[in-house]
Amino acid sequence: MFEVAQAAAEQYEVCKRPIAMRVEDPKTGTVTYEGSPCKSTIESVCPACAKANRLLRIAQCREGWHAATELVPDKTDPTAVQVELLTARADLVTQYRAAVAEADEELAAGIVEVIRDLDAQLRETGLRGRLPALDATGKDRRRRSTRRRQDVPDLPRRKVSKRTVGEPIGGHLSSMFVTLTMPGYGKIRRDGATDANGQVCSDGSPVDFDSYDYTRGARDIVFFSKLVDRWIQNLRRAVGYEVQYFATVEPQRRGAPHLHILIRGAISRELLKLVTAATYHQVWWPHFNRENRVYGGAHQPVWDAKRATFIDPETHAPLTYWDDALDTLDQVDDLEPAHVVRFGAQMDRKQIKGVIAEKAGRTIGYVTKYLTKSISEIVEAHTDRAAEHYDRLHAELQSVPCSPRCAVWLEYGIVPQGASDKTVPGRCKGKAHRRDTLGLPGRRVLVSRRWSGKTVLDHKQDRVDFVRQLLADAGIDKPDTSHYRVTPVEPGDKSRPLREHLIMGAIARRTTWRAEYLRAQLAAGPPEPPETSAIRQAA
Repeated sequence: MFEVAQAAAEQYEVCKRPIAMRVEDPKTGTVTYEGSPCKSTIESVCPACAKANRLLRIAQCREGWHAATELVPDKTDPTAVQVELLTARADLVTQYRAAVAEADEELAAGIVEVIRDLDAQLRETGLRGRLPALDATGKDRRRRSTRRRQDVPDLPRRKVSKRTVGEPIGGHLSSMFVTLTMPGYGKIRRDGATDANGQVCSDGSPVDFDSYDYTRGARDIVFFSKLVDRWIQNLRRAVGYEVQYFATVEPQRRGAPHLHILIRGAISRELLKLVTAATYHQVWWPHFNRENRVYGGAHQPVWDAKRATFIDPETHAPLTYWDDALDTLDQVDDLEPAHVVRFGAQMDRKQIKGVIAEKAGRTIGYVTKYLTKSISEIVEAHTDRAAEHYDRLHAELQSVPCSPRCAVWLEYGIVPQGASDKTVPGRCKGKAHRRDTLGLPGRRVLVSRRWSGKTVLDHKQDRVDFVRQLLADAGIDKPDTSHYRVTPVEPGDKSRPLREHLIMGAIARRTTWRAEYLRAQLAAGPPEPPETSAIRQAA
């Protein structure tokens, strides 16, 4: 029965993995059980949810790419509710610190729970930014040299204004589509696989495994997101305004990440090439080369419960703490970074395109086409050579620390931040070390804050409001459910329905909604050709 229900879910485009929710109407006291979509972004997991997410991203992308006016003010005044909540939070922080000073752990724990509720309410009001931690201290910020490297070109630097819209060229407000790739690590085979059209293409494996620079390739993957942030920063300084962007991260067949980025406004190709060539990111961490590795295999540091730290298994000497290791680096005069990551040196005309609004649909579809695929599906090995290549890259990723809290640091004789008795030396659960992601970041979509002025949830609500208004114009009024209390079904609830029942209920509701939406469309008159299928999916 469950398999049949899942097949029907795919046919009617409803979630095939619904989560049971308890819905209570406080006015009548009635309780029902509904299925909430799983909201997966991967098509192989749930096609309906993945399609809905992609359509939301398409709507978000289209709305902000060719905007001719400022969509979001650079600064908004705090609301009365935000001021009230922040004042209450400040009072609670003072009480928390007093409770900690008096060693009243029970009171402190209770205050923490209240502060968490306040933080959640602040987020719901639209507050952005990081709220100060309860135990935050005024630590001195480590400063590194900001002098540019001598092996990169200089960049023009202008004062960055608050505007986000570029200047029109020739009466058209053209925007840019740019592809950023990583440098080469070795020659790649040009055959071994076939593309979707049946044409011979590369399988992603190198011509010579031994000469391929897996070390540099793995490190570049781990620090790729930092390099992207630096590129955006340099671009804004070069053009003199807050460039807005919508970008997607995808792996190439060789396993290296590359970035498709849509930029609002027209920027010259020469300037984009200059910014790309001049952008780099330096990693100011303790060096993690092969000669710096102290432990490995069965020879690993052990946890000392008495001293609450890791020690050498033979000498029983405690390992160096992360902060102490950085203090040692600060004393080195001619310190070299642990790694420097750059983009590829060459950018051809195919990687930089100007796109006007009337022809944006095809480019948006191209940029978002892989959002419903997992990394493992995109870089699936089709040959034995490709599988060996990915295995070697994954093995190298196991030796690259991904953050100051990474357990890999223990193999270099350094105790990472937050280490405890549960930390396993050399085994980090971060996505940078997983075989199925090959080190690529978890966020596949990167969107600047002032791109469209809306979050994904805001775009979803826009579609809901559009459909509700269309139904209302046709005389179809939907009941008000804003007062309903929706909570997850607790374990042991005997009234919890089976998942197949939730799926069939969702199919019945979807059929009703589509019939109502079709009636409303017919009542509204002949339909206009839509820009995307996002509106139809909302029904």
